[in-house]
Amino acid sequence: MSESALKPGVRAGRDGGLGWGLKIVVGLIGLLLIAPTAVVIPMSFSSGTTFQFPPEGWSLRWYESFFTSERWMRSLLTSVQIGLLVAVTATVLGVAVAFGLNRAGFRGRGAIRSLMLAPLIVPSIVVAVAIYGVFLKWQLNGTALGYVVAHTVMALPFVVTVMSTSLAGYDRTLDTAAATLGATAWTTFFRITVPLVAPGVLSGFVFAFVMSLDEVVIALFLQTPDIQTLPVQMYNSITLEIDPTIAAASSLMVVATSIVLLMPQFVRRKRSTS
Repeated sequence: MSESALKPGVRAGRDGGLGWGLKIVVGLIGLLLIAPTAVVIPMSFSSGTTFQFPPEGWSLRWYESFFTSERWMRSLLTSVQIGLLVAVTATVLGVAVAFGLNRAGFRGRGAIRSLMLAPLIVPSIVVAVAIYGVFLKWQLNGTALGYVVAHTVMALPFVVTVMSTSLAGYDRTLDTAAATLGATAWTTFFRITVPLVAPGVLSGFVFAFVMSLDEVVIALFLQTPDIQTLPVQMYNSITLEIDPTIAAASSLMVVATSIVLLMPQFVRRKRSTS
């Protein structure tokens, strides 16, 4: 009998987990990626009137400036409203497209899938110029509908990609088993398919919302004095004036997007442990 057979715990540990060396490397890479973004958080608590790291003093003045400013609050509310509308629209369309591409056996399916990924491949400035030119004719510039349509176009590839991955691991024999037991197509869809692909739908919703919340290039082309998203307000704050309030806004964006992006992971972990 081999030594590995006599020590199953050692063998399982080597095959089922990451070694300490790999864990350290992954941790260092994660720290390298997060550190430049995390620097803005202590800067947001500075008592100075300019950007400085590390801060000489600590204060909540810039958070107070953010939450008491009508301009910043209006842009934040606009971003959240547009982001939620985009997330719902992109999720509904993306789920439908993913199901169609996954279950339909027509020719040209690969070409359509590649076309759906075009907004991720084409530079944002090119997409922004194209959308701006079309929206001028449709009179959608400076409207909430224009923002929702433009951001939905950009968010749709994320939803389709996530849902396609989720459907790739879906066992179609479950549908057949449900049909043999007398379940209708709609019953099978809502009682079996939807619960199994729910994590993918949630992930697509989150990605679409975060994409809309962070998007700035297209929003710069669509902005008007009456409707500006939070990223546009942040861009104007750093280019037109030196306002440290942007540090507080950036910190809130980092924390909020991190929490939203981690939500699907917590949901998956809860489902796997239940």
